[in-house]
Amino acid sequence: MSEEIISKLPQGSTPKNESGEPIERRAFLKIAASAVGACYAAAIGYPVYRYLASPVETASLAAAVNEVTLPDAIKLPLNAAMIFKFGVKPAILIHHPDNSWTALTAVCTHLGCTVGYEPSRQVIYCPCHGGTYNATTGANISGPPPKPLTEFKVAITNGQIVVSRT
Repeated sequence: MSEEIISKLPQGSTPKNESGEPIERRAFLKIAASAVGACYAAAIGYPVYRYLASPVETASLAAAVNEVTLPDAIKLPLNAAMIFKFGVKPAILIHHPDNSWTALTAVCTHLGCTVGYEPSRQVIYCPCHGGTYNATTGANISGPPPKPLTEFKVAITNGQIVVSRT
């Protein structure tokens, strides 16, 4: 309470709340410290929970998706690519200059960065550490990636691109 209010109180009395009971400073500080502690525990606990729970969620969601239909992908020009979601992870669809199609995971096998397509060199490039992949097969060409990208099956059905697990 401010000093003005306390100075207006009769001598020897304590401040009171709306119900007329005296407010004890120690009780207020205990409640405030408990609330701050609970917020702090939640701020630390939630990221730990998400870290531990996400592999289970990711695995169940990724296993649930076996096929993705991309209706507007058929309009993709030659020697161009687009990123799309295959389940919970990004994937890349490439329309090659020879009019063939390739779909691969868009997650670098080195540190998990999202890769992109370089049309001038016709390679998949990871901007994090400079790794390159073959745009047709997903094989790692150079840089730190230890494994190739996972390839998906691409089919054209009723004027739509359908990407599925191989």
